[in-house]
Amino acid sequence: MSRLNQVREEMRLTKDPAAQRSDRAPGADISQKLQKIVADINECGHASVTRLTVLKKWFEIPDRLPSFGVSIAKQTLKQVGKATKEAVELLHEASEMLADVDVFDLNIPRNDAISLHARLKSFQNERRELKWASVRVIHNQSLFLVEGALSLYIGHCISPAEGYRLAASYCEHYDPRYGSGLNGPSVNRIEEIIGFVRAIEAHERPDK
Repeated sequence: MSRLNQVREEMRLTKDPAAQRSDRAPGADISQKLQKIVADINECGHASVTRLTVLKKWFEIPDRLPSFGVSIAKQTLKQVGKATKEAVELLHEASEMLADVDVFDLNIPRNDAISLHARLKSFQNERRELKWASVRVIHNQSLFLVEGALSLYIGHCISPAEGYRLAASYCEHYDPRYGSGLNGPSVNRIEEIIGFVRAIEAHERPDK
């Protein structure tokens, strides 16, 4: 599948009103809402990626976004596939930078993170003009995810919407039966996010 569909920087995803209403059920915490998405994927085979917008509210609490970015980067670097020599070098550098980082106590040298983020963005700076938009062409999804994760850490895109977009990019999967959305391998990734959410919430409790 072409990576040309990586256009989140330029285009908003279509909303899914029915799913949004379901995920906003009174009394349901974020873990329950994410678990409902997993259950729907297991039952129906797929779900709209916009279901992950439930994370936006959760990301409004300070310090959650940078920790989430680092968590996604660390998970991504465990699942790297084939890559060109230059891409491998960048991935290796990112792995070394994040290897011993604690998501509860981020201590990444800021200048190093800014430098790596700039090189990641420059590495995949090809754009293609389409009839309706100018889109960025992504050849290596792992590098794209690490770039987005570092954006959250260094504060370039420090907003709940950007946290959602990173989660969507991480969890989205193409299946010829359903197209691009949440399906198949998305389940494990959503469950990883559930684990992260629960760990952060436990860490934030005053009686932990």
